[in-house]
Amino acid sequence: MLELFKSNVAGKASRALLNASRIILGNKYILAGFIIVLVFVLMAILADFIAPYSPIEIVGPVLQPPSQKYLMGTDNLGRDVFSRTIYGSRVVLLTTAIAIALSGAIGTLLGLISGYIGGALDRVFSFIMDSIYAFPSLILAIALSVALGPSPINAAIAIAVVYIPTYFRMVRGQVLSIKNEPYIEIARALGIPSTRIVTRHILPHVGRTLMVVFSMNSADAILTEAALSFIGLTVQPPQPDWGFDLYKGRGFILTGYWWMMVFPGFCITLLAVGFALISEGVSTVISGGKR
Repeated sequence: MLELFKSNVAGKASRALLNASRIILGNKYILAGFIIVLVFVLMAILADFIAPYSPIEIVGPVLQPPSQKYLMGTDNLGRDVFSRTIYGSRVVLLTTAIAIALSGAIGTLLGLISGYIGGALDRVFSFIMDSIYAFPSLILAIALSVALGPSPINAAIAIAVVYIPTYFRMVRGQVLSIKNEPYIEIARALGIPSTRIVTRHILPHVGRTLMVVFSMNSADAILTEAALSFIGLTVQPPQPDWGFDLYKGRGFILTGYWWMMVFPGFCITLLAVGFALISEGVSTVISGGKR
């Protein structure tokens, strides 16, 4: 029995992986975005092996231009910009991953409950989410980060709060349009528990749209994280972070030391573009290639 269960799980996993591979390879937007994101993920995982120097130690003369020894030059303290850029990817990806996971899980759960149960609970949840949504996202993220204190985890929580209403509104709308379908009514009449109806018959219909929101919010979260780190609300010196290094380089670009600002800024832009391409590709696949 156990062997049958294991083989069934393995079969489902292999089919899911095969379908995912077909989707990625069959859409140019998803493929391009996936490659970009994968490069940054591998860079973060293998930072200890890729970076030639420590990201926080002085390794040479200050403000050296890009060269064979210092691929992206050195900063105003003599630290290697290439090494700091590689290690900085860890903070950006970790903060973004935590933020999107939290906002997606909480927003989806609340949207399912609110849309399916309805009534006073739905009105209360909707009022709270609309109140959060009314604030400009960056201003709210900054205010929450200041209140919680500067750290990558607190920044992730602040970003998550900002994006919870996005998932909530999308999921709630989907549930409201599905829950009165005839097959849902039949399931209720048969006495199937609500939790099973939601997980088996409603959530799968929401999942495809969630993929679009997830990838698009990832791109936004990267830019929000960069903005928070730019004003010192994530890592603290001398730890590397793209947004913080962008801030440190802003005063040197006009004097000819462009590399301090260009390389971190390029990485922020490229990673955000990677997730945006995935979102565009997933939207195209869901719409049947009509976009």
